[in-house]
Amino acid sequence: MPESLMAEFHLRQSTSSLLPRVKQPPKASKISGQFFYAASDDGIDENLLILLHGLGDTHVPFSKLGKSLKLPQTAVLALRAPEQVPFLYEDAYQWYTSFDDLGEIIDRPNPTPAFQFLNTVVDHLTNDCAWPLNRIHFFGFAQGGSVAAEFAIERWKAQFQPKKVITSGQEDEDPDQANSFKSFASIVTISGPLLSYPTLSTLCPTPTLVAYRSAPSETALPTNALSPVKKAFQSVTESKMRAKSAGMPSSKEEWEPIMRFWSQHLSRRQVDGLYEAMTGASASTKYSDPAVLGTP
Repeated sequence: MPESLMAEFHLRQSTSSLLPRVKQPPKASKISGQFFYAASDDGIDENLLILLHGLGDTHVPFSKLGKSLKLPQTAVLALRAPEQVPFLYEDAYQWYTSFDDLGEIIDRPNPTPAFQFLNTVVDHLTNDCAWPLNRIHFFGFAQGGSVAAEFAIERWKAQFQPKKVITSGQEDEDPDQANSFKSFASIVTISGPLLSYPTLSTLCPTPTLVAYRSAPSETALPTNALSPVKKAFQSVTESKMRAKSAGMPSSKEEWEPIMRFWSQHLSRRQVDGLYEAMTGASASTKYSDPAVLGTP
């Protein structure tokens, strides 16, 4: 690709040298439904980007997107939502029941089926494929973005349930529980608002980027949609896209903030015997422009 279509970014150095450089691919027997997995092009699986499509779509366009991004040291996993959209004959899937019996959109949906599905996937990735939770990144569009953010919150809150240990024949709360809390590496949600209004005593530390359009765009976020996000996550980055467009980011200008965000939160494993040019404490890298390569 011509140099004019490349941009230079920086990755933070990883300390996970004891983990396998190439991870085991997920098994179809462990994930219900179809998915697409690709190891990192550079042969080092340090990060995993999980892509979640929007309502009425499949994982196929996001498989192509994940490969086109060519993020350094990053494997990609595009998942198909677990439920098929009713009333339609084509391949169209939803992360949770989105329509009532009359075909009307449900105002207050229950995303529990999506959480159950993703919990199974993440448990397989961490237990069987050697992926640490803090190396797993999410990218979701519309309903997929909402699910990614809500799932991260649910996973974070679940860790605050008191754990018991047996000491001197008595059951007590685990004093080391607070030191074991873990969160995902990052979330990028495109036009995907939260479905709930979370109240957390400790905000989720997963860095989150919300890219959105304003009215009159068909995919504009509701008014004050960012407020619940900021009440749930410690670090929230906003990226406002053009109101006259709709859907996914469609230009280099709209992708650039997302790429900058990933450059700040993707980890980099030092390659044995090689020393890269450093800026501060991070190594330089490059990415391909998805606006040129094509997006879903």
